[in-house]
Amino acid sequence: MAESVEMDCRTVKAKRDSGEKFLFLDCREPSEHDVAKIDGTTLIPMSQLPDRVSEIEEFKNQSIVVHCHHGGRSLRVVNWLRKEGFLKAMNLTGGIDQWSIEIDSTIPRY
Repeated sequence: MAESVEMDCRTVKAKRDSGEKFLFLDCREPSEHDVAKIDGTTLIPMSQLPDRVSEIEEFKNQSIVVHCHHGGRSLRVVNWLRKEGFLKAMNLTGGIDQWSIEIDSTIPRY
């Protein structure tokens, strides 16, 4: 059975709360990031990632959690990253929208 590439909000929050080091990658566009963001995330839009992947090379063997608005784009990013050798990349199920619902209601929903 294939390993899941999905991680729910509560699991990601627990990782953060425990102090575990991982890259929390926001693959949305800058205009979306201006509307709503999760503090501590790194913004690299999906469209720019192939040209900017060297910026995250240090995380190749570490955990990466990718999020977008609802989880569709970030899942595509995770699949691409895994093909590029980032085998610990995971998708935040439900994206920032779910994070706003379950974890931090001060993050605007859009």
